[in-house]
Amino acid sequence: MRPEIPGLKPANPPVLPAPQKADANPAHRPAISQSPRKRVRRGPPNLQIKAPDRDWKPRWPGDADKGPTDPAAARQEEKAPTTVISWRGAVIEPERDTPLPSRNAEASTKRASPEARTQKVPASPNQRQQAVITAFRHAWKGYRKFAWGHDELKPLSRSFSEWFGLGLTLIDALDTMWILGLQKEFKEAKQWVSQKLNFQKDVDVNLFESTIRILGSLLSTYHLTGDSLFLEKAEDLGNRLMPAFKTPSKVPYSDVNLGTGIAHPPRWTSDSSVAEVTSIQLEFRELSRLTGVEKFQEAVQEVTQHVHSLPSKKDGLVPMFINTHSGLFTHLGVFTLGARADSYYEYLLKQWIQGGKTETQLLEDYMEAVKGIRTHLLQQSEPSKLTFVGELAHGQFRPKMDHLVCFLPGTLALGVHHGLPAEHLELAKALMETCYQMNRQMETGLSPEIAHFNTYPQGKLQDVQVKPADRHNLLRPETVESLFYLHRLTGDPKYQDWGWEILQSFNTHARIPSGGYSSINNVQDPDRPEPRDKMESFFLGETLKYLYLLFSDDADFLSLDAFVFNTEAHPLPIWTPA
Repeated sequence: MRPEIPGLKPANPPVLPAPQKADANPAHRPAISQSPRKRVRRGPPNLQIKAPDRDWKPRWPGDADKGPTDPAAARQEEKAPTTVISWRGAVIEPERDTPLPSRNAEASTKRASPEARTQKVPASPNQRQQAVITAFRHAWKGYRKFAWGHDELKPLSRSFSEWFGLGLTLIDALDTMWILGLQKEFKEAKQWVSQKLNFQKDVDVNLFESTIRILGSLLSTYHLTGDSLFLEKAEDLGNRLMPAFKTPSKVPYSDVNLGTGIAHPPRWTSDSSVAEVTSIQLEFRELSRLTGVEKFQEAVQEVTQHVHSLPSKKDGLVPMFINTHSGLFTHLGVFTLGARADSYYEYLLKQWIQGGKTETQLLEDYMEAVKGIRTHLLQQSEPSKLTFVGELAHGQFRPKMDHLVCFLPGTLALGVHHGLPAEHLELAKALMETCYQMNRQMETGLSPEIAHFNTYPQGKLQDVQVKPADRHNLLRPETVESLFYLHRLTGDPKYQDWGWEILQSFNTHARIPSGGYSSINNVQDPDRPEPRDKMESFFLGETLKYLYLLFSDDADFLSLDAFVFNTEAHPLPIWTPA
C-alpha cells in the first residue's frame, strides 16, 4: 500500500511557464514567473513557450557590456566517419525495421529559442574551490593536448579513446567550465561545438549515456549561458535518439545509430536496463518544454507510466532488466540499488521536483521504494555498525554495495529539502558516513567500485572488505555528490572536510603529471595504485563540479529550489506551476 502524502492530491500535468533569467546577483534565488510574451507558440499540452531576448550575450564576472553577439555565427559541418562504435566496445549488428530520423533533425533550428534560466557565476572562488579549479585545469590540459575533440583522454599513453566519436569529455564538461568561471576554456570548447559537433554520423550510441551526458549537458549549458547554439544542438540530438522508442512495447532499445536511425538492443539480449529506460525523462521532458515539440516528452512519459503499472516489484523495488518486446521485467527476484537500477529511484524524486511537485504518482512510487529499501536492503556492519544498502537475490540478502549506491544519501537529503519526512535525513546521514568510510578505510583514501560488508564480528577485520576484482576506482562522483547535498541541507562543515580529503586522494594517487587524471586498479596499494590509463568524462562533468559546489560559500548559487541536477550533474530548471 502506498503511503498517503499529506496535502498532495493527484493533479493534471503542471502548467509550465517559460524559464526566466535570474537576478544577476547570485545571492538572490532565481525564480520562474510569467511575463508578457512575444511570438508565443503552443508547446506540449499545458506548456507555454516564450521567445528569448534577441540581444542576448554571455555574461562573465567582470565583463563589460560589448553589445549583442550572435552565438550561431560561423557554424560548419564536417563529414561524418562511417565507423560504427557500439555500446561498451561491442560490435552490434543493427536491425533494419526502424525508421530513419526525420530530415528535420538534419537542419539547424531557425526559430527563436525560449528564454534560458541564466545563472551568474560567482567571481571569487575560495581556497578549496581554487584547488578544484587547479585540478580541472590540469585534467583539461591533458585532454586539450592529447585528446581534443575525442571522447576520452588516455593520460598515461598521452592519447585518446573513442566511444561515440562525439567529443564526449568536452561536451560533458561544458557547464562545469561555466560554473567554475573558466571563460577561456569555455569559449574554446563552444567554438568546437559550433564548428565541429556533428550528429549526422554513422555511429551507434547508447540512448541512456548519450542522453545524460550529451543531451543533458547541452540543455544545462543553454540554461546557464542563454546561448541558443546549445539548444539547437540538443534538439538535433533529441530527434536522432527518437527511433530508439520504436519498439513493440515502447520501452526503448539500448542503442541507436545517429546517422541511419536504426535502433536495436545489444546482440546478446533483447533486454534494456531498467535504470537506463527510466533515467532519460528529465532531459526529454525539458527538451519538449523548450522546443514545444511534444514527442520527446510523450515518449518518456509513456515509459514512466508503463513501468509504474508493471507487476513483479517488491515493495516499490524494481528488477534490473526489462524486455523491449514484451515490456515485462526480466531476471526477476534480484533487487539492487547499484548498477542497472540505481537512477530509477533517483529520477522518481527528481521528476516530481522538476514538475513543480504536482505529479503525485512519482512521489508515491518514490516513497514506496524508500520503504522497500528500509524493509529489504538495509543492514549494519561490524564492528562499527555502519548502515549499508545490500542486495536481495531470490530472498537471500547479500552484503554487497556498489559505490554507485552512494547517490542515495544525496537523493534522500534532496527529498527532505523539498519537504519529505525528516526520517529520510537521518537515513541519509547514516549512509553518508558509510560512503565516507568506503573511502577512508582504503589505503589510498579512494573507494573501491564494489564493497562487501562484515555482518558478524570477525576479530580485527574492518567493516569494509574488498575482493581483488572490485578494488578499482573510476574517479566516480557519487560520494562527493551526496556530500554536496548533505552540506547544502545541514550546513555541517564535516562534509566539506570529507570532500577535501577525497580531492587530496585524487591528487595523490590519480593525477598524471603530463596532464589528466586516471582511474586506478588498486585502491588498497598507495605505492602501486596501477593507473588504468583512462579519464572518464564524468570526472570533469560530475566529480569536480560537485566538489566545487560542495566547497561553495553561497548556498543560493545553483539553488536546490531553482535547479534539479540530472544523473550526470547537469542542472536543469525546476518548473513552477501556474
